[in-house]
Amino acid sequence: MINRKSAVTLRQLAIGFPVVAITGPRQSGKTTLAKFVFNDKAYVSLEDPDQMEFASTDPRGFLARFPEGAILDEVQRVPSLFSYLQGIVDEKNQAGLFILTGSEQFGLISKITQSLAGRVGLLQLLPFSTEELKSGKLVPETLDDILLKGFYPPIYDRNISPSLWYANYVSTYVERDARQMIEVKDLSTFQRFVRMSAARTGQLLNLSSLANDCGITHNTAKAWLSVLEASYIVYLLKPFHNNFGKRLTKSPKIYFYDTGLAAWLLGIKDAQQLAIHPMRGSLFESFVVSEILKDKYNKGLDASLYFWRDNIGNEIDLLLGEANATIPVEIKSGQTVNKDFYAYIKKWLSSVSNLENQPYVVYGGQESFSQNGVEILSWNKIEKLLARF
Repeated sequence: MINRKSAVTLRQLAIGFPVVAITGPRQSGKTTLAKFVFNDKAYVSLEDPDQMEFASTDPRGFLARFPEGAILDEVQRVPSLFSYLQGIVDEKNQAGLFILTGSEQFGLISKITQSLAGRVGLLQLLPFSTEELKSGKLVPETLDDILLKGFYPPIYDRNISPSLWYANYVSTYVERDARQMIEVKDLSTFQRFVRMSAARTGQLLNLSSLANDCGITHNTAKAWLSVLEASYIVYLLKPFHNNFGKRLTKSPKIYFYDTGLAAWLLGIKDAQQLAIHPMRGSLFESFVVSEILKDKYNKGLDASLYFWRDNIGNEIDLLLGEANATIPVEIKSGQTVNKDFYAYIKKWLSSVSNLENQPYVVYGGQESFSQNGVEILSWNKIEKLLARF
């Protein structure tokens, strides 16, 4: 088993809260992590029909089986349990009593805020990070191989091709979750919507355009996008709102958490095709954004990620931090550093004052060095940037 960076945070949360909730995409390793860290606790999956019926019809009897607490997997399947859990944890007043896992972000969190507010420590678990793959000596040989393969644990645990695994992942989990969360009557149109969303990776989100391209209404596109967000398929990167004397964009940018899934949806078959594909730069952006999100979530922190774009197209790909510690980061998939890498960083620096803003460029090359006051980081040394937080 690859050591997960979030295990340390999970143990800390279990010391400070009676309930710990682990949320994240399906097949990201939530159950494996929970069983590993809390190997002395009973485990029950509420996707098991018998267990789900028991918990639904007799929640008190169901929970009475676990006087020492338990790992309750996919707990959002039985919403009524949350109120009963509240009574138990308040009565016992014991840290780390119940460990909850769930793959539906908004559903699980909404139930927590309604019934267990102040009693739950929350951890978001995404698929493997590059650093975790390095620790297990499983990093693919080239950047294109990494972008194509993605980071879901089963791809590294099993002898299965990424394309075959992703095909089954979409049909088994993504489409099933869409049916459970909202009524998707036309599955083929939803499939087109997911693929068209992948084709917009790294771009400003224009829901009207996306809806028109898929032949659906704006409200339907909004609802379907919320399913992809809730399932940890896509991440909406918010714009930086501070006004520096220019009108700034207010639309978010859309990214896929996993480049392997996005590449499969784009129909990219192999690393050779990816190397010359027009979406390679956007996939590389998704990779860097996701790596930073993984680091933040593994530490139990809020993301605090933004981008900056003014009304004439000047843009910084990422702004990390907040207040007086905002760090601009440009993301370039090319392997050769050139002056274009710094163009927008200089415009950004001229627009701000009284900020700690040591700029970075993360690029697709192998060397890391300083140049013109900018830290140039290879994609495989991104941990040097993460260490700043």
